[in-house]
Amino acid sequence: MPDTPLDLPATQPAQLDWDAEGQPLSRLFGDVYFSNQNGLAETRHVFLANNELPARFSALGEGEQLAIGETGFGTGLNFLCAWQLFEQQACPGARLHFVSVEKYPLTYSDLQRALALWPELAPFAHELLVQYVALHPGFQRLIFAGGRVILTLLVGDALELLPQLDARIDAWFLDGFAPAKNPQMWTPELFVELARLSVPGTSIGTFTSTGYVRRRLNDAGFKMQRVPGLGSKWEVLKGQFVGTAVGAGKPWFARPAQCHSQRQALVIGAGLAGCATAASLAARGWRVTLLERHANIAEEASGNPQGVLYLKLSAHGTALSRLIVSGFGYTRRLLERLHKGRDWDNCGVLQLALDAKEVQRQAQLAAAFPGDLLVNLDRASAAAKAGIQLPAGGLFYPQAGWVHPPTLCRLLAEQPSIRLQLHQEALELRRDGQAWQAWNGEQLLASAAVVVLAGAAEIKRFPCSAELPLKRIRGQISRVPATAQSSALRSVVCASGYIAPARLGEHTLGASFDFSSDDLTLNSADHADNLALLEEISHDLAERLNGPRLDPAQLEGRAAFRCTSPDYLPIVGPLADRPAFLEAYAVLAKDARQVPDVPCPWLDGLYINSGHGSRGLITAPLSGELIAAWLDAEPLPVPRDVAEACHPNRFALRTLIRNSNPGNRTTTP
Repeated sequence: MPDTPLDLPATQPAQLDWDAEGQPLSRLFGDVYFSNQNGLAETRHVFLANNELPARFSALGEGEQLAIGETGFGTGLNFLCAWQLFEQQACPGARLHFVSVEKYPLTYSDLQRALALWPELAPFAHELLVQYVALHPGFQRLIFAGGRVILTLLVGDALELLPQLDARIDAWFLDGFAPAKNPQMWTPELFVELARLSVPGTSIGTFTSTGYVRRRLNDAGFKMQRVPGLGSKWEVLKGQFVGTAVGAGKPWFARPAQCHSQRQALVIGAGLAGCATAASLAARGWRVTLLERHANIAEEASGNPQGVLYLKLSAHGTALSRLIVSGFGYTRRLLERLHKGRDWDNCGVLQLALDAKEVQRQAQLAAAFPGDLLVNLDRASAAAKAGIQLPAGGLFYPQAGWVHPPTLCRLLAEQPSIRLQLHQEALELRRDGQAWQAWNGEQLLASAAVVVLAGAAEIKRFPCSAELPLKRIRGQISRVPATAQSSALRSVVCASGYIAPARLGEHTLGASFDFSSDDLTLNSADHADNLALLEEISHDLAERLNGPRLDPAQLEGRAAFRCTSPDYLPIVGPLADRPAFLEAYAVLAKDARQVPDVPCPWLDGLYINSGHGSRGLITAPLSGELIAAWLDAEPLPVPRDVAEACHPNRFALRTLIRNSNPGNRTTTP
C-alpha cells in the first residue's frame, strides 16, 4: 500500500474584527462567531439541550463515553460549554470525546481575547489555552482532565478531513457561519459524511432553520424538525439519524470486537512506546502492568540525554508526513508538563540545506506548510537563529527543540494505575483461556486480557509477531563537554547528524547509523564520525567546542538500537493470526480488488506499538493514543488511511499481492 500523494489541508489563521462590545467577527465571512445577545445561552439551548446532553451525560456509567462531533470549532465556546456540563453531570469514570473541524483556527491571542468574554468558563478556557500550541494542518489531539476529556481538532477543510475520520458520533453540533455567508459548510456532501459517522439515534442540533438545510439533512438520513429558538432566533433545527449505519469497510482493517470487561492490560517494554501506551490506557481506566527487562525505564533507545523533535516531511501529504505533523503536535503539547530548560526546550530546530537537491526539497516544503510550522531561512538568517556561523541556510522549525527522553517516559509511566515491574524479561507468551500470560522460563511474570508488545525489535522473539519485518540499526551519540564559547548555540542544528544546545553542561552530538553491528560497546570510530558530522554542521561550532583537539577515544556517549520497518512507518495496531490471515484472504493473490466478506482472524487482545525508528519522540506517544482508541472504540486520533498505513496487517497483505499473477495485480487494498 504505497502512500498516495494528497493535497495538504489548506489553512490559515482566522482574520477577526472586534465590534464595540468586544465581540469577534469573521472578516472573511462577515458574520459573528456567536450571538451578540447571549452566546452562552444560545449554545446551551441549540447544542446542549437540543441534543439532550444533560440527561445523556447523567446516564453515562463508569467506563462509558459519549462522542460529540462539530462543524466549526471557532472560539471553542461550544466545546467549553459541553465540557462544563459534562463535569457537572457525568460520573467520574465517564469520558467525553469532542471532534471538531476548523479551516481557519484562531490565533492564540485572538482565542484568549474571545474567551475572556465568558468568566464562568475561565477554568476550562485556561486549560484549552495551555494546550493551544502546535496546532498544524490535519488531525490534532488535545487531552484534558487527565484523559477524561479528549478534543480531536481537525485543522482544515471539513470536506477534506471528515472523510478521513474513523469514529462513531453520538451527537452533532452543526455550527459554522450562516448558510448564506458560508455555503460550503452546508452542502449535501458534508451531510453525507455526517451520516456515515452516525449510528441510528445519533442526535443533531443546529442554529439554522433554513428549509434547504432541513431537506438535505433529511435526504442524508436524519429526521429533522423545527423547534423554538432563543431570543430573536424564532426557530432552529434538531433531529436524529434514522438511516442505516455504514459498514466497517475492509475486514483486515476493521476494529476487533472487544469484550475485555476487566480492563487489565500488560505492556511489554518500558521505552517511550511502552510508557506512552501504558499512559493512554491508564487515562481510560485500564489497570496496566508495565514489564521492563532492565533496572529502569528508558534504558535502551529512549535513554539518550537529548532527543530531537526532528520533522522529516514530504510536500505530498504522504501517510508518514501527516502522522509526523499530528505526532509532533501531540508530543509538543505533552512537553508543556515538563521543566523547560532542564527536561526540554523549544529552542527550535534548523535543518541545513547543504546541496542543491536539499535546497529544492526544502523550497517545496516551505510552499506546502504554514509558516508557524516551518520557515525557509537564508544563510545569514539561519546563523542568526542558531547563534553560530553556518555553511548554509535551511528550514527552521520554531516550535520544535530537544527533550530528555527518560524524563518524558517517567512522566508517562508514573501513574497510580500503572504497575511497573523491573528486571522482568518476557521470553514467551502463552494463551490461557481469555488471558495472555508472559513467562520467563518457568516463572509467570504477569497476565492480562490485553497485551501490547512495545519492545522494539525484541518482539520478534514471539511467534505471533516474528514475521513482522522489523530491523535493528545501531546508533551511537557522543556527549561533548560544553565550553563558554559553545553556549552561543541557541537552537538544534541538523545535517547528516545533529547537535543540540547544552543540557547540564554537555552537548549531545550524533548519531551514527550502523546496519550490521550487534555490538553496543562504545567505539572511538563512531565518536570520530560524529565529530566529522559536527564539522559538517558548523566549523565555527566545532572550533568553539575544541573539536580538533577532542580525542574520540576519551569521549563519553551512548549506543542503542533503533527499530524500523521497511516503509519507515511504525507498526501500530491489533495483530492477526498470520497463517489464518493468508488463508482467509487468499483470493487477494488473484485479484487485489476483492474485499472478501470474511472476518479477520484476530489474535484477541494482542496489539503492537513498535518500529518508530529515529522518529519515536514524534510518533510513539500519539501511537499510544491510537492503541487506546482501537481498544476502546473511540474516534481515531489520526486519519483512517494513516491508521491503515501503520497497521500490522499491511505486511501480510503485501505478501498476498506479491504472490499474485502480475496480470491481475491492479490495485492494492
